[in-house]
Amino acid sequence: MNPIIEVENLTKIYRLGSLHGSYLTFRDAITQLFKTNPKNRGKHYIKALDNVNLTIESGQKIGVIGKNGAGKSTFLKILSRITYPTSGSVILRGRVASLLEVGTGFHGELSGRENVYLNGAILGMKRQEINKKFDDIVAFSGVEKFIDTPVKHYSSGMQMRLAFAVSAFLDADIMLVDEVLAVGDAEFQKKCLGKMDEVSNTEGRTIIFVSHNLNAISNLCEKSALFVNGHLDTFDDTDKVINKYINEIAKYDTSKYWNNINNEVVKPISFRILDNENNERFTFTNNEDVYFEIIYEKLTNDDIYPNIHILTSNNQYVLTSIIDSDRVPKGKGIFKIYAKLEKNLLNQGLYYLGIAFTNLDKKKVEFFENYCVNFEIEDLPENRNYPYLYPLAGIIRRELIWIV
Repeated sequence: MNPIIEVENLTKIYRLGSLHGSYLTFRDAITQLFKTNPKNRGKHYIKALDNVNLTIESGQKIGVIGKNGAGKSTFLKILSRITYPTSGSVILRGRVASLLEVGTGFHGELSGRENVYLNGAILGMKRQEINKKFDDIVAFSGVEKFIDTPVKHYSSGMQMRLAFAVSAFLDADIMLVDEVLAVGDAEFQKKCLGKMDEVSNTEGRTIIFVSHNLNAISNLCEKSALFVNGHLDTFDDTDKVINKYINEIAKYDTSKYWNNINNEVVKPISFRILDNENNERFTFTNNEDVYFEIIYEKLTNDDIYPNIHILTSNNQYVLTSIIDSDRVPKGKGIFKIYAKLEKNLLNQGLYYLGIAFTNLDKKKVEFFENYCVNFEIEDLPENRNYPYLYPLAGIIRRELIWIV
């Protein structure tokens, strides 16, 4: 039996800078060619994907991970035929349902009901087939009251809910899901992951899931693809791929910056690891304080609580810390806040940080991303009050109080 997806020598090149601007006349193009220094001509191009080869069998749940700019989203856009490769080929044997960006595939002037039927028609389904699925789609999405309202009036979360329901319930053989699930609340994200697992196990649906949430990837996908600088670095069991990513590829990331976050409540801007002199650093000794700087924009007057998640390199949670109620920034605006990890708390090792923004009154996670930045703690045996000079086991470095 042939695989459902075959990717062979897939390459995608984008043009950058001024060459990516408006259309040129033939004369302008020739003039531009001679003005460009041949030595710099290659700098106007970037390989988003470089000679990717991959085979995926029917019914598999495949995770796609990698740092920002690694080529993950470009890969899914080519699979969904939103864009075309520069070279190479992709063979898809079945209907494809894509959920790549909030609102993708929706017409803003059409109601939710009309968009459901439009998406079904695009997939080649007949009206009576869509009718059978319609009630399930609306119930799952939770937008019953607004189903006859134009989707341009929907919030990004409502659009995502309906778009996911359409992708999950309409008859497609391949389901492509990008990071958009980060828009929804934690309960709905869990519901979506459960539905993807269900349609794969019961209907034989093939799932391709891109996410920075490695816990979600680990729980859903049996195999994963790791992209690095446009190359397919590793395609293996998910646990092995995640372990390689967090211990080799994502190390030494002491800062994270976000652009074009599609969120109507809160938009993270940056997340940095600093020392007590406000310098960005990766390695700290166990007797030094570590500072975490968060800059974000709040677009609502609701109280949105920033929180930090610390994990080990083995994907084990160390702690979650949420800002105090009396310190949470009020009103709309751009805010800069700091959190301090006190010295002599963590043992030697590599640690990763995730960030979330939560509306505790509504019990809703407005934004969450794991493995944003990382740092390393070094233990100094010479600073101990006892003559044991070997590494100590455990995550916590705090000493007990001994009473004799």
